[in-house]
Amino acid sequence: HRLVQGALSMKTYIITILDNPKSVEAAERCAKSVSTFNPILFPAVTPKDDPFQILEDRGITSKVFLETDAGYSYIEPTVSAFLSHYSLWEKCVELDEEVQIFEHDALCVGDLPEVIEYDKVISIGHPSYGKFNIPEQEGVVPLISKSYFPGAHAYRVKPAGARELIAAAKECARATDVFLSINTFPFLEEYYPWPVIADDRFTTLQRKQGCYAKHGYNEEYETI
Repeated sequence: HRLVQGALSMKTYIITILDNPKSVEAAERCAKSVSTFNPILFPAVTPKDDPFQILEDRGITSKVFLETDAGYSYIEPTVSAFLSHYSLWEKCVELDEEVQIFEHDALCVGDLPEVIEYDKVISIGHPSYGKFNIPEQEGVVPLISKSYFPGAHAYRVKPAGARELIAAAKECARATDVFLSINTFPFLEEYYPWPVIADDRFTTLQRKQGCYAKHGYNEEYETI
């Protein structure tokens, strides 16, 4: 794949469980694939951090997390993952600049431009699970692969978008990818052809039922 040459100025974060060797290994692989962006390994929130207390402290509802458990994911790790993203939305607002966010299992395999002209929030990741639609044109398009982010493994957010995500989280926080829905945020977009895949070989979130829908699932896939 091709990246723009030279050190790029956009702040780029890779959500990483720093005390989990598999997460660190995956994050370092991700970092190498986007090395010209000078990526930073960002400490993930984990169940050890008491995520439900963090929700309460930030005035974020836990109601939807508790009501929508369909047996696909473990609740505390799902809340932790959401809070990891939420912390980076706060960082975006604090910096008052666009940021690029990856999960540890993201891997850049295509052309990833330094500049993408979008509104507030844009997915740059290939759908990682289930059925999806393929955009009919290249470049920036409305989010059409799914009605919500096709995995929250790779996206960019601007301060205006981050503020809207933070505000909405108070009332409807849920699993990050489903939270990032066009029903809540009609301005969501995606970039096609998708330059980033989820090269996931293990999960810290999903139960087995949730893993079956993943495109990367096979008999060697680990739940840890």
